[in-house]
Formats: sequence, structure tokens, C-alpha cells
Amino acid sequence: MTAPASPAAGSDHRWLALIVLCLGVLMIVLDTTIVNVALPSIQTDLHFTQTSLAWVVNAYMLTFGGFLLLGGRLGDLYGHRRLFLLGIGFFTLASLACGLAHNQEALIWARAFQGLAAAVVTAVALSLIMDLFSEPADRAKAMGVYGFVCAGGGSLGALLGGVLTSTLSWHWIFLVNLPIGVVVIALSLRLLSKTLNQHPSRDLDVAGALSVTASLMLAVYAIVNGNEMGWTSLRTVAQLLIAVGLLLAFLIIETRVKAPLMPLRLFRLRNLAIANIIGVLWAAAMFAWFFLSALYMQLVLGYTPLEVGLAFLPANLIMAVFSLGISARLVMRFGIRLPLAVGLALATLGLLLFSQAPVDGHFLPNILPGMLLLGLGAGIAFNPLLLAAMNDVAPSESGLASGVVNTAFMMGGALGLAALASLAAARTESHLAAGLPALSALNDGYQGAFLVGAVFAALGASLAAVMMRNKSGESLGGAEA
Repeated sequence: MTAPASPAAGSDHRWLALIVLCLGVLMIVLDTTIVNVALPSIQTDLHFTQTSLAWVVNAYMLTFGGFLLLGGRLGDLYGHRRLFLLGIGFFTLASLACGLAHNQEALIWARAFQGLAAAVVTAVALSLIMDLFSEPADRAKAMGVYGFVCAGGGSLGALLGGVLTSTLSWHWIFLVNLPIGVVVIALSLRLLSKTLNQHPSRDLDVAGALSVTASLMLAVYAIVNGNEMGWTSLRTVAQLLIAVGLLLAFLIIETRVKAPLMPLRLFRLRNLAIANIIGVLWAAAMFAWFFLSALYMQLVLGYTPLEVGLAFLPANLIMAVFSLGISARLVMRFGIRLPLAVGLALATLGLLLFSQAPVDGHFLPNILPGMLLLGLGAGIAFNPLLLAAMNDVAPSESGLASGVVNTAFMMGGALGLAALASLAAARTESHLAAGLPALSALNDGYQGAFLVGAVFAALGASLAAVMMRNKSGESLGGAEA
């Protein structure tokens, strides 16, 4: 694969462009978690019920998960740079609408528009990075930076959400995006060449786009409402069955149209297919770690929101050290398979430690070791997983591959979190019925969910070790012939 014909691609401006792209992605990653700390304040201010409050999060997840694949394909067809700029601009305006919202409906609709813009930005940002960096060593380093932003941004969101909510108000968790968005747009116009990954084709598979987007959105809707409606309720089962039917219709459409939205031949690429399965399992485990450990620290140990954010800092620091340099060197030295398997194995150990956290736990013996292992595992594994998903595809389909792997992450995270939260709640209710004290029952529920999360991570590690085709440093530069 040759380097893109652009001034930025052939100079040190590439690294400045990478910082700008990662800053845009950081806005998206932060907004998936920053709102959680502020939910109690939002509920009081806008008079949400406990049920309706969930839609402040669910509206974002619904459109984010539903439009990732379509966003990636639109980037391939109409230009990654153009879609990135549109996505950041739309996300910034949606953030302004969130920050100015003074009723429930306005906030929920603005969050939905945020999720739509986030899907577009997330799907094309990775493709732009692949366009900018064609040399194996530089690409591995760039992917390490991107991996750090994705893996560590969620934890940073909890800390930033606690600071902004406690010192200013919940409105500022959204308004803080405005200056960042303006800076990202201005620098992108300067640093990202218009010639980056432009393609002459304008064919868009409308039927495929409608069917797969409707399928993903309906699946996410059913998943995020499963706890409330009941996983075996007629409504939930019907929604999931319709989503499966739409997905089957999408697969049939893709075999018959001239320019399919998602060429099924991509899944003949072994590493891409395995990377997506691992992405689903790992996202389920990581979402469980982040959200359930935050609940454990707040509801069982009595931490404040700011203390919860600070507790995640060790994991962030470990991710920084490994994602920004060491992980890239590990990939260049050992290929993809070994670092990915080892990283997921370390994450498994971290979740196993959390599954043993006691009701009277303390930070140093019961929280810090698991945080360090999970931060280390994420820092090592994220880079090789993204490379495994992206390296076998042609440049013209990098946006599509990015959309596929990000969709796998989103769907895996949503399904895994919903399932593990249901498991924790059911286990807690069972212990309460047996007469166990409330805190002990709650803690046992979290322990069970952490244990299942560890199983997910262990399955991912096993798949990486057994099924992933290893890549030597010489083959990390791009698509294979």
C-alpha cells in the first residue's frame, strides 16, 4: 500500500493531524461516560422519573450503535475528511443543545443527535489514521495513541464528570465540548488534506443501509430496555426477533446488489472476522468492569463521584504508558496474536480480582490491583485488536472495516452490560429474599457479574491465542495482495 498523496501524509504534520483526530474521538468517548456521574443532578433538575432517566443514556446508545456501519460506508463513498468534519460539527451543535436543555424531551432528543454524530466520527476517524500512516512502525505507534484514547477516555469521563458537576453544574458536562469542537474543526481544515482517501464511486446500497440500521437500532433498543420490560417478555422477544429478521434480510440484500454496503467477502478475512468476535467479548467484559466497579465503589464502599473518578486514574496511567509506546513495540516485535492474547488474559485476572472484592473493601488491597491489571491489559490489547481488524482490507474499504469493528464493540458492550447488570440484580434479589443484609446482597450481585465478565475476557484471550493469524512486523503496513 502506498502513502496517500497529500502534504500531510508525507510530513511531520501527520502527527499533529493524529492529535486532532484523537481529540475529536476523545470528545465522543468522554460523552459515553461523563453523563453517568451527573445523572442524579439531571434527575433532580429536570424532574425525571427513574425509568425516564435511563433514556438520557439510552438515546445516545441507540443512535450510536445503529449508525456506525452506515457512517463508515458514507465515509468510504464521500470522503473520510468530509464526514469527519460534518460529524464533529453536528456533535458540537448537539452538545450545545444538551447543555441548554431545560426539559426532558429536549435533552433526550439532543442526546440522540449526539449519538448519531458520534457514530459518524468514530467510524471515519480510524480510517483517516490508516490513510495518514502507511509505514508499519509509524502506523503501530499511531494506533497505540488511538487505542489509548479509546481505552482511557471512558475512565477520564467519570473524573471530569465529577469535577464539572460538583464545581459548576451538569450543563457543563456538555458545554465543555464547544471549544474543543471548534478547535478540532479549525485544525482539521488546516491539517487534513482534501485528497485523503477520496473515491469516485457514489453508489449507496439504500435497501441494505435501511435494513441493517433498523436492525441494529431495534436490537440496541431491546437490549437497553431488557431489564425494565423483562428479557422474556413478549415485547422484548418480539423486538429481538424482528431485529434478527431485518439482519437476515440485510444479508440477503448484500448478496444481490451491485455495490453492497457491507461486502460479505470481508468476513472471509480471518483476522477481521475473529477480531470482531473478540471485540464483542472484550467490550462486554470492559463495560462490566467500568460501570459495575463504579457502582461497587459508590453503593457498597460509599465513595463520592469524584473519588470514583480518582480511583480510575491508576488504570489511565498504565494505559498511557503501554498504549503510547510499549504496545506498538510489542506488536512490531511479536506480531498481533501474542500481545492480544496476553492483554486479554491480564484483563481476565483483573476482573477475577474484582469478583473477590469484599463488602468492607479498601482501595489498596481490593481495588488498585484489579485496576492496574485491567489498565495494563487494555493498554496492551487495544492496538493489536484494531490492527487485526483493519490491516487486511483495501484502503477504499477501511471506513467500512472501522464501522464493523466499532459496531461489534458497541453491540457487545450494550448487550454485555445489560446482561451482567440483570445477573447482578437477580443475584442481589435472591440473596435479599434469603435474608442476607442489603450491602452483602448487593456486593454478591456485583461479584457474580464480575466473574461472568472474566469468562468473557478469557474467551476472547483464547480465541486470540488459537484462531488469530499472527502478523509479523513486516506485514503490518496494509492490505495483503
